[in-house]
Amino acid sequence: MLYWTLKRVLLGPLLRVLFRPWVEGGEHVPRQGGAILASNHLSFSDSFFLPLMCERRITFLAKSDYFTGTGLKGWFSRSFFAGVGQVPIDRSGGRASEAALNTGLRILRRGELLGLYPEGTRSPDGRLYRGRTGVARMALEAGVPVIPVVMVGTDKAQPTGKIIPNITRVGMRFGEPLDFSRYEGMAGDRFVLRSITDEIMYALMELSGQEYVDMYATSMKERILAAAKEKAARLQEAARPGRTNEDLEQALDAVDDEPAARSRASSA
Repeated sequence: MLYWTLKRVLLGPLLRVLFRPWVEGGEHVPRQGGAILASNHLSFSDSFFLPLMCERRITFLAKSDYFTGTGLKGWFSRSFFAGVGQVPIDRSGGRASEAALNTGLRILRRGELLGLYPEGTRSPDGRLYRGRTGVARMALEAGVPVIPVVMVGTDKAQPTGKIIPNITRVGMRFGEPLDFSRYEGMAGDRFVLRSITDEIMYALMELSGQEYVDMYATSMKERILAAAKEKAARLQEAARPGRTNEDLEQALDAVDDEPAARSRASSA
């Protein structure tokens, strides 16, 4: 009830007026039956705009942190994310990953739509990163199609770390359903899962026009964080008493070289 109230009465009308979201290819979403909506992931707000523009209810697998808070803030977070159709999962790996897979399969076998971000996390720089194979395994085990969908402009509406969004137009583009029934019974073959996942990511790249990076987004985030820590350490060292202005200028030059460093990291 809260899902439809937010979508049709409270949050939905407001987002439509402010952000004027546009949709292409909405006819590719099946009117009934289970299916996976596999999306790129640019912004925290993706999980709000995508359900808003889809006639059917979409359930997302969300990190459990959103559901474990305490006090009034924790209660509000749990209520809100449950209300907008998100189900908590533990993303720590191992048995937790298997539990997340089973949760997704239950949703699909009930004939519902499941929203997934194959990249596993938001893109750190607007590029498209390597997909995780969980989406392929769910598609094969549940026997459902995968509909690629790309979010456009949500990273400008709500960049990472920004709480109050910018008022700018956003959109989404749905691609034709991908049928992987030819691989039926091969959900345990890791080469098949990788092939399917790469096909999904290629469809997302074609729809979005994003540059593709053949590494996991989490790995890139770790590199960016490590580089940021290294730069901070260099600046701190250069600013110590007794250091010259030349030392500080060299440290600042190293900080300004970040775009080149990022390019080297992604090609390594």
